Amino acid sequence: MEQKAQGPPSPPAMENGTQPCQERPPAATVTEGAAKIVFPSANEVFYNPVQEFNRDLTCAVITEFARIHLGAKGIQLKVPGEEDLQRVSENLSEQEEGKAEQKETENLAPRDQTRTAAVGEVCEEGLRVLEGLAASGLRSIRFALEVPGLQSVVANDASARAVELMDRNVQLNGVAHLVQPNQADARMLMYQHQKVSERFDVIDLDPYGSPAPFLDAAVQAVNDGGLLCVTCTDMAVLAGNNGETCYSKYGAMALKSRACHEMALRIVLHSLDLHANCYQRYVVPLLSISADFYVRVFVRIFTGQAKVKSSASKQALVYQCVGCGAFYLQRLGKASGDPGGRIKFSAACGPPVTPECEHCGQRHQLGGPMWADPIHDLDFVGRVLDAVTTNPGRFHTSKRIQGVLSVVTEELPDVPLYYTLDHLSSTIRCNTPSLLQLRSALLHAGFRVSLSHACKNAVKTDAPPLALWDIMRCWEKECPVKRERLSESSPAFRILAVEPRLKANFNIRKDANPSSRQQGLKRFQANPEANWGPRPRARPGCKAARKDPEERRKLLQNKRKEPAEDPAQRAARLKTFPCKRFKEGTCQRGDQCCYSHSPAAPVASVDTPCTDCPETTRISPGPEAAGGGTAGPGVD
Repeated sequence: MEQKAQGPPSPPAMENGTQPCQERPPAATVTEGAAKIVFPSANEVFYNPVQEFNRDLTCAVITEFARIHLGAKGIQLKVPGEEDLQRVSENLSEQEEGKAEQKETENLAPRDQTRTAAVGEVCEEGLRVLEGLAASGLRSIRFALEVPGLQSVVANDASARAVELMDRNVQLNGVAHLVQPNQADARMLMYQHQKVSERFDVIDLDPYGSPAPFLDAAVQAVNDGGLLCVTCTDMAVLAGNNGETCYSKYGAMALKSRACHEMALRIVLHSLDLHANCYQRYVVPLLSISADFYVRVFVRIFTGQAKVKSSASKQALVYQCVGCGAFYLQRLGKASGDPGGRIKFSAACGPPVTPECEHCGQRHQLGGPMWADPIHDLDFVGRVLDAVTTNPGRFHTSKRIQGVLSVVTEELPDVPLYYTLDHLSSTIRCNTPSLLQLRSALLHAGFRVSLSHACKNAVKTDAPPLALWDIMRCWEKECPVKRERLSESSPAFRILAVEPRLKANFNIRKDANPSSRQQGLKRFQANPEANWGPRPRARPGCKAARKDPEERRKLLQNKRKEPAEDPAQRAARLKTFPCKRFKEGTCQRGDQCCYSHSPAAPVASVDTPCTDCPETTRISPGPEAAGGGTAGPGVD
């Protein structure tokens, strides 16, 4: 990031009729990618620098989507940094093909020849992009400066101050011919573009919190085969802290589990598909990412009544044991083919579990519905990965994009959710095996296993819970647990009481270590900066300049926890409360009685305080005791 102070912007009148502040806070210039934006130092317009990875990845995905979309029309993209590579490949192909290809090229009509689209240029047949909640306009400006093949970009926001700032940033970057700032409610704007001729090819939604209010309008305003990009930052809801709130927003119950981040992705995909099905449309996931404090999904929207019928068979409920964490999936529908080649849909049969867990005897929790089909299109992910790998200088976060997408390509596409290495070990109270040892044992047993981009210690496998616990029982025999310390009703005791049917082999296999791990790719991001994470909601108007966001963030840090109390203050506070014997009139200290007794009392009394006093720790004299002070003593 490059920041340098600028003069305060001129305070024009607000479009909503309110009077502007007399003194605007100073503005700062931020450079990200090819864009340079000005935004106020106060939190008038939302901006989070930590989400640069999100914006870089979006530019890479839209570029590959445009390459596919415009390639069918014979339009070739000119991506910055790829010209040299394309020029070398063209020279090689010309030498190999020779004069025959040149003759064919000469015979082609001018309209049949390959056309090109470069960044910063208007492509008449290009993509129409909408950013529903643009804030400062940084994302839309980056689209115009870094993604070729665009016809127009509508940068919309409901805040008049944000639109005012967008106009300034658009002029600053010289992209007024592509980016159109617009002030409107994002839902009403998308509802006004339901007609087929007025729909957008790409819609990007990155709201503050939940995107649930915008999903119904978004699935109607995307072209057939168009791209919908959605970000969710309400991870406390999607990760299972508030299951009833998750149901009200996304139509699914979230569970607290180690696989909560992948479950959050699948709940969002379920909600998108559910909204699309109401209009005879369905979603096809291209890429689904859980990163930092948010989840991000890229899906294509198609129209087709026949395909919509199969949506029920793509959703599933989750039965999760509260004791050992074993989970089972129950599909909502069943799709089967008949001899004639037609697909027959019917209700699924279940449930897949008994009332009590067969491993530990505990009950099951019910979560979902969630998306149970693959959450990535591996062919599309491979295209994005190849483009970023061959042109690493295009994005500032290219290394992280390569690492995350490499792990995504290694994931098992048909295995929803995962276990974690530390949870499996803590359940039976044993030492933790290495990741390679557990992966090797699963591979020796004939099962598939992979990592997950959503969790560093994830174990995604198609092995049933019975086989997984058998492997952990075999590991426990090599690192025995003291059974006498286990309660008979605990999951560990009940799991270890059963002899394993499977003999595990923990010898390390070469294929147990994935290539992304061998290459040392940047798969999981370290903390990028101090106090990083979700930023506070933007406060337009004069309220934004009253208090610095950093000061407010420090003030509200751990606001729900009781702050640590100074020992001297604690002793002084406790001196105001007499003990129980004083209330009964039997305390030997008389009027001097309190929970922390004065050090001026006899030594015998200090060593033997009232037995009914809640303060039972010994009191050490404070620094003022030697001087005869009356301040409260320190508390050990």
